[in-house]
Order: sequence, then C-alpha cells, then structure tokens
Amino acid sequence: MDIKKLRRDIGVGGQITVDDVKAIAEAGYRTLICNRPDGEAGDQPNWSEIETRARDFGLTTHHLPAISGKVTDEQGQAFGELLAASPKPVFAYCRSGMRSVTMWALSQASQRPMAELVEGAGKAGFDLKGVVRRILNGGRTPVEVADAKHAIVIVGGGAAGISVASSLLARQPDLDIAIIDPADVHYYQPGWTLVGGGVFDAATTARTMASVLPRGVKWIKSAVAAFEPERHAVILDGCRVVTYEQLVVCPGLKLDWGAIEGLSDTLGRHGVTSNYRYDLAPYTWHLVQQLHRGRAVFTQPPMPIKCAGAPQKAMYLSADHWRRNGVLDAIEIDFCNAGAVLFGVADYVPALMKYIELYGVNLNFGHTLTAVDGPARRATFTRALPDGTKESVVKEFDMLHVVPPQRAPDFIRVSPLADAAGWVDVDAATLRHKVHADVYALGDVGNTTNAKTAAAARKQAPVVAHNLLVARGVLKGDAAYDGYGSCPLTVERGKIVLAEFTYGGKVAPSFPAWLIDGTQPSRLAWWLKERILPPLYWQAMLKGREWLAQPEQVG
Repeated sequence: MDIKKLRRDIGVGGQITVDDVKAIAEAGYRTLICNRPDGEAGDQPNWSEIETRARDFGLTTHHLPAISGKVTDEQGQAFGELLAASPKPVFAYCRSGMRSVTMWALSQASQRPMAELVEGAGKAGFDLKGVVRRILNGGRTPVEVADAKHAIVIVGGGAAGISVASSLLARQPDLDIAIIDPADVHYYQPGWTLVGGGVFDAATTARTMASVLPRGVKWIKSAVAAFEPERHAVILDGCRVVTYEQLVVCPGLKLDWGAIEGLSDTLGRHGVTSNYRYDLAPYTWHLVQQLHRGRAVFTQPPMPIKCAGAPQKAMYLSADHWRRNGVLDAIEIDFCNAGAVLFGVADYVPALMKYIELYGVNLNFGHTLTAVDGPARRATFTRALPDGTKESVVKEFDMLHVVPPQRAPDFIRVSPLADAAGWVDVDAATLRHKVHADVYALGDVGNTTNAKTAAAARKQAPVVAHNLLVARGVLKGDAAYDGYGSCPLTVERGKIVLAEFTYGGKVAPSFPAWLIDGTQPSRLAWWLKERILPPLYWQAMLKGREWLAQPEQVG
C-alpha cells in the first residue's frame, strides 16, 4: 500500500485490502473515504468489508463512489463537505487514487490557487491538467464558450511580447494579433539599476501599457490561468477562453519574494531594499546616500535569474558613491552569492575583480539568503560546504540589497508547455515548442540557456516573428537564435564592462575592440547604457526596428 500525501490533513492511494486498514490507522489516519463503486473489478473487496474493519480501529468512514473519469461537480462538493466535517487526517482511495485526488482538487478550488492544487497533485504523481478549467471555475464545469479568437495570441506585454508583436507587424501589417496582459504599466526594467544608483529618475522607466502597444494589436487586459494547447486555447482568469492559430508565450518570470522568510514584511524598511522592484529602486539610492559607516550586504540567489549581473551592479554603483564621498573605508561590503563564481563568462571576471579589490568587497560564494529579520538588521544565509553539507550563517547589516529567487510563473510551471523544471520547453535555435509546433516562447520564460536579459529578447523577437510567418507560409527558411545576451556591468559611475556573449559563454562583441573593448571598463559603454539604450528600447525595439538584431536564416 502506497500512501501519497496531498497535504498534511489528507492522503490518497489506490485500492486497499482489508489487511491494509490496520496500517492506515497506525499511520495516524482517523477517517477513511472510499471513492470507488463496488464491483468494478473481480479482485476488489466490497466497501462493507473495508468499513467493518475500519470501525474496529475507530476510523470514521464514508463511501462516496464515482465512475472512473466521470467525477461530477456535486461529488467534488460532497467530498469537501466530508473533509471539513471528518476527523483529520483523512485517507481517501479508489482504484488508482485519481478519483480521490480529483474530488479533493474540485473541493478546494474556491479556497486555494489552481497552480498550488495542480502542483501538489503532480508531486504525488497525479496529473490534474484535464480538470484545470473546472478548478479555475470554482470546482464547476464551465460552459464551453470561446470569448475571442485571434490568428496570433501573445501572452505577456513586456519587452519580449511587445517586440515580437511589432516585428510581426513589420513583416505582415494586416496580421490579427492579440496581447494578453493584466498590467496597466510597461516598465523599462534595465533602467532600475541606474535608478538605484541615482542616475535615472524612476518615472522615466515607466509608460502606460496602452501607449506602447503596437497600433492594431488587440489588448486583452486579463491574467492567464492555464493553457490547453491541444484545443488551441488560452484560459483566462474567470475561466474565459481565447483561441488561437499560433501562440507566443513570454510572460516573464516570477520574483519569489515569499521564498525568503521575513523578507516581504521588511522590504522598503529597516535598510532592506532591491533594485528588482520599481518602487524600491529609489529606496536603494536613499540608503546609499544615508550610509556613512557600517555593513552593506548584497545578495544573489541561485540561477537562473533576470539579468545575472544586476546583483553586483547595485553593489558597484553603491561602493563608487561611498568612495567618491570619502566614506568607503568605514563601510564593510559583503557580496553573498549562491553561485560559485563572480560572473558566468570568465573573460569578464578579471576586470570585475579589480573593482572587487578597489572597493574592498568580501566575496562569499555558496551563500543563499534564507531569512531576513528587518528590525534586528540580521540576514540568515545557508552556506554550502565543500563536503556537501550546509551550515547557517548570520550577518548583521545596515543596508541589505536583496535579489529574490526567481522561477517561471505558476500558470506556466503547471502547464502542458513546461519542461520538468517548469520553463517553457522550446528548441534553443528556432524558439518553437518541442511538442506543440504552433507554440513559440521567448524572453525569460523559456528553457534556453541564454542569459535572461532584455538584450536577449531583442534578438529573439525577430527570430520568433520570422519563424512564425514561415509556419504560416508567408516567408521561407527558418531563422536561428544564437543565444546572444548582453549585460552592461556598471562598475562605477561613468564606466561599464560591456559583457556580450552567446550560447556556451562565447564572447560576441557588437563593436570592434578599438571602439569598445567589452572586457575592460569603458566610458563609451556607459554612454551607450545611459544615453542610447533607453531610446533604442522605446523607439526601436518596441517598434519593430531591428537595429543589429536582424534574424539569421539557417534553412
């Protein structure tokens, strides 16, 4: 007998025998629910036999049978009522456990997020994707109605989504395109590092979504809840349905602030900040200006993350300000990196190490932030030791710049589009889904190994636009993305180490070395970052103008 826990108060399993009842009771279960009709199979004990034995052990019993594959809404509701009224924990069973899991999920649909239910069942070995829409609809079977239908549906109105829409329209202006995104504001996120360094005003990095959407594109202002690729359908919150001929998935990633104990309660207070949030980047600059002595701690979580250089960019700009104001010697700086290296492409590390030494930074590799006590100004890290064990390390701080763990959005992780790690499973070159040929993905949500940066999305968008139109018979010959990514590392105010690379960490400069040598700090690279890239983003990338980003055809 195999008991699989869904939550602390409920376990499920396949068909049990009379002899199994003792083990269930000894495991601590106090209620037994059978979800299988008598007589389904020749080797199946009748419910009355199980019930009699269960009562010998003092278990509360219920029989709520369902036909395999036909769990009704009413049965889901009834299961929830039994669960609420019965002594805990509860063990439920059927032939395989699937009917019990389905009833449990439907009963919890109005109380818990869909992704939590689907993921919890998945960890126990049960696939609930077939009842996702019923879960989204509060445990009830939705009416089969498509609210909208478009040739191209793009999920996500960030840098990747807007860019690919514009690149598509530049190639075929009459395309029927819809972008699904619930946000009112579109952000130029690469600018937040400079907001935290006192260079940009936060307001310059934000524009209304309506103002940046390409003309002619339909905006569906809603959140996506699920995908049904076999039906060419996207399910929105409220169980509304949008169908498509081709789908582009680029909703970005999830910043998991809640994964660090105590962090959400202290962000923006007690010296705790992050340039990864629009409203907190100005607080970073405030803290930098106010700090004249003490300890500043900068963190970097496990990969993958959005812009792997951003955690140390914040540190360099802060340290440079303290150096220019004559207080650097009174400030201890710790860089606590969950990884094992300063930067993933070795060619750029020597230049960065010179600044580490200049600023007197203490490098702490293998340190993962796990908890923050804001009022006490204490940060707790888990440190990986050489022998594979771990220890807890507590650091006091006066300023703490946090980069949260990051993962694919919940509705992506539990979808049929995701790989085992939760990212959209696409071919690294064509960015086409490996199973569903009418689905593409780009930006931070894909499982490609490139750096998750806006520069990567700038190169990916034309590739997706081209290949999508090849599939529609408009163009010929696939285009390939080479993994290009860029990270302008702001090592001091006025100088940048311009890291550019493709798949495998191969250095791929856009400019000749006599103009900008990316492996060395450069004033011209700073000018590019501060003066050229923002208008390039707003007026070129988001408008479908592919300067230095034309796709390379391979077939």
